[in-house]
Amino acid sequence: MRSIWNGAISFGLVSIPIKLVNATESHSISFRQIHLEDGGRIRYRKFCELEEKEVSSAEIGKGYEAADGAIIPITEEDLASLPIPTARTIEIVAFVPGDRIDPLQMDAAYYLSANGVPAAKPYTLLREALKRNKKVAIAKFALRGRERLGMLRVVDDVIAMHGLLWPDEVRAPEEAAPETEVTVREAELDLADALMDTLGEVDMESLHDDYRSAVEEMIEAKASGEGVVQAPAAPEGGGKVIDLMAALKSSVKAAKEARGDAAASEREAKVSPVTPLKSRTAPKEVGGKKSTSTKAKPAASGSGTARKTTAKKSAASSRTTAAEKASTSRASTSKAGTAKAGSSKASGSKASASKATAKKATAKKAPAKKTASRRRAS
Repeated sequence: MRSIWNGAISFGLVSIPIKLVNATESHSISFRQIHLEDGGRIRYRKFCELEEKEVSSAEIGKGYEAADGAIIPITEEDLASLPIPTARTIEIVAFVPGDRIDPLQMDAAYYLSANGVPAAKPYTLLREALKRNKKVAIAKFALRGRERLGMLRVVDDVIAMHGLLWPDEVRAPEEAAPETEVTVREAELDLADALMDTLGEVDMESLHDDYRSAVEEMIEAKASGEGVVQAPAAPEGGGKVIDLMAALKSSVKAAKEARGDAAASEREAKVSPVTPLKSRTAPKEVGGKKSTSTKAKPAASGSGTARKTTAKKSAASSRTTAAEKASTSRASTSKAGTAKAGSSKASGSKASASKATAKKATAKKAPAKKTASRRRAS
């Protein structure tokens, strides 16, 4: 790398010869001005107003324009003879923690390279001292005709220097703040936190200039005679945000999908389906009383359906209870010696109960004559 300045670091009584090298470079694509009609280059010529002729770069120097318009010539010798110690020296004035430096003051960055073998030892000493104390050095130096402020810090095994703006060159931020007083709700802050967590961190090495790549592709396509691919239309919806909460939620969802968390986003947004309960029907009236089961079907009289049914346990239990009640009623009626009409009614009840509880009955059916004899005997 080509050095742009040679000098020394003044570290107390220690002097470290160094070379100043640019630590950054611009990859921006530069364009030339052309005449639209014929494509000819547009050039700026250096023209002397007094002689009305073009002059070369070697004939051009510096001058200061006074308040009355007079030009005062300033030579490089005049600048080099200024009585300041930083003309060829980076003078360290203090050591402070790195967080004391406002990033707004950061300017151009440089690498300080040890200039020669004798500089290696003091250079390494300063580097290791900065590392061990976890501090940066504040220094003053002169470059390109003016004195500047700088910050020295360690980057890997090299001492880097950031040019700093003077404190009075940084504008106060008050005028840039919103003039309208607003209140931010906790829910909005929670969504903002969720968006920050979703975006997470990034590997700085993975970031690149998409605009420059697109310009290079466009130039290559035009140079080869191919058509320029038109960019897709920008989605609508820019401008003033109407619903901040909706915008935050959409941003969180889009960030999750962009990071491959679409499945997780769907699981969070998914709502368990609600299974509706079956409607309950009103209980049926049986013999003046409410039925104890809403699912039991009434048995059809005069058929063998009751013996073949596969009703549920609750229905079978209900029928068994009804049969037991009917049997008790029959025995009570027989002992009381009721009239023929009552006996006939009891016989009907007995026949109905016998059909409903056919599966539960264990005794064999007696002939009608034996039944009549048993009644007379009782």
